[in-house]
Amino acid sequence: MRKADKEQAAEFLKVLGSAHSGWKKLAEADRYDAACDMLYDCQQGAVRLGNMIESSEGEDFVIVRMIGNYCEWIYQIYEKLHHHEADEVISMYEESYKLLAQIADSLEHEVKIRWEVVFLPYKASMWDSLESVWKAAEADEECDAYVIPVPYYDKHPDGTFGEYHYEKDLFPEYVPVTSYLDYDFGGHRPDMIFIHNPYDEYNYVTSVDPFFYSGNLKKYTQRLVYIPYFILEETDPDNGPGVEGIAHFCTCPAVYHADRVIVQSEAMREIYIRILSDADGSGDRKQYWEKKILGTGSPKSDGIMDIRKEKPCIPDEWMDKIRKVDGSWKKIVFYNTSISTLLQYNDKMIEKIINVFCIFREIKDEVTLLWRPHPLLKATISSMRPRLWQDFQNIVAQYREEGWGIYDDSPDIDRAVALSDAYYGDSSSVVQLCKKAGVPVMIQNV
Repeated sequence: MRKADKEQAAEFLKVLGSAHSGWKKLAEADRYDAACDMLYDCQQGAVRLGNMIESSEGEDFVIVRMIGNYCEWIYQIYEKLHHHEADEVISMYEESYKLLAQIADSLEHEVKIRWEVVFLPYKASMWDSLESVWKAAEADEECDAYVIPVPYYDKHPDGTFGEYHYEKDLFPEYVPVTSYLDYDFGGHRPDMIFIHNPYDEYNYVTSVDPFFYSGNLKKYTQRLVYIPYFILEETDPDNGPGVEGIAHFCTCPAVYHADRVIVQSEAMREIYIRILSDADGSGDRKQYWEKKILGTGSPKSDGIMDIRKEKPCIPDEWMDKIRKVDGSWKKIVFYNTSISTLLQYNDKMIEKIINVFCIFREIKDEVTLLWRPHPLLKATISSMRPRLWQDFQNIVAQYREEGWGIYDDSPDIDRAVALSDAYYGDSSSVVQLCKKAGVPVMIQNV
C-alpha cells in the first residue's frame, strides 16, 4: 500500500473509534435512531476502507477479512438497536471495539508500505546523474520506480519556445521508460520525484515543458529531490573567489523548491549552505539549509566507476579507428569542447578546433581523437551566436567526412570517459568525471 493511503487508513480508523464512542452514548440515552444512523455510517466507512486495502493487498489479505467480520458485527448491533434491545447492544460494544483495535494493529504491522518513485530526466546524455539512484529503487522489492523522460524545447533569442525534443528512445535498453503522456501525476501523486534540471524558466537556451518546472512538480509529491546533472570543480569553502564563481549554481529554482538537494561532496554541501544562508539575508535559516542539502556524492561518479569495471560496448565503426593494423589499440584522447568557451572566444575557438584537428590528423596512426561537443552546443550557438553556427557545422561535416577520428554525439558520456587514455579540452564538469576515473587531464588554451 502507498504511504499516503496507509496514513489515510490509519486516520480513518481513529475516526471510526470516535464514532464508536458516539453511538454507544446515543444508545445509552435511548436515542436509537441517531445511534443506528451512526452505525450505518461506520459500516459504510469500513466497506470503503476494505475496498481500498483490497485493491492494493488483495481480497485474501488478513485485514480485509477482519473488516468483513467487523461489518457483520456492526450489522448485528444495528439490528438489535433497531428493535430497541439496548441492554444487549451495550454488552456487544466491547467486542466491536476489540475488532476495531485488531484492524488497527494489523494495518500498522502487516500492511507494508510500497513507495512510488519517479525519475524525470530530460536529456538522455544526463541520465547518468540519476541512474545509480534509479538502480537502487528498481532493485527494492517495496518500490515502484518510473523513468519518465521529459520533453524540452530549444529557445529563440527572444525567449520563446522553438524546436521540440523528446528523447524517450535514446535511453539505454535496460531502462524501462514511461511516456509522460501515460502517467497521471495528479492520480499517482508519487512519494518521491527526482529531477536533474535546476533552471525552470531561467535557462536561456532550452526549457523543459513548463509542467515539469520544479515549482509545479512540488504540488504532486511529498518529497522533491534535486540532483545536479553536472559535477563542479571542488573548491575550498573558504576560497572566496572560487565560491563566488559557482554561486549561481547554488541559487537555481530547483534548489529552493526541492525538499532535498544531493551534491557531490561534503565540501560542496558547505558551500551551498553558506551561499544560501547569505542569500537569505540574516542567515537565520542555516539550520533549514543544513537539513535540506546532503553531500552524499553524485551518481555520475557511480556510473563512471561501474562502466570502467564492466568495460564499455564499443561500436564497430569506432573500433575501425581505434585498432592498429597489427591489432593493438591506439591511445584514445577524449577531446571535449564546451558551450562557454565557444561563447567566450567565438571565431578564435573555431580556429582552435581546426588547429587541434590538424595536430591529431598528423598522428592518427598512433592516437585516436574522440571528439564530443557538449550536447546542448547546437541549441546554444544557433540561439545565441547564429553567425558561428554555420562555421561550426562545416567543421563537424568535414571531420566526419574525413573519418580519421571518432565523432561522439551519443547520450553516453560514461563510455567516452571509460575508453579514454587522456582528456584534452575545455574546463567543464567532464573534467571532474575524468579525475574520478583516473584519466589524465590537460586543459586547452584557446
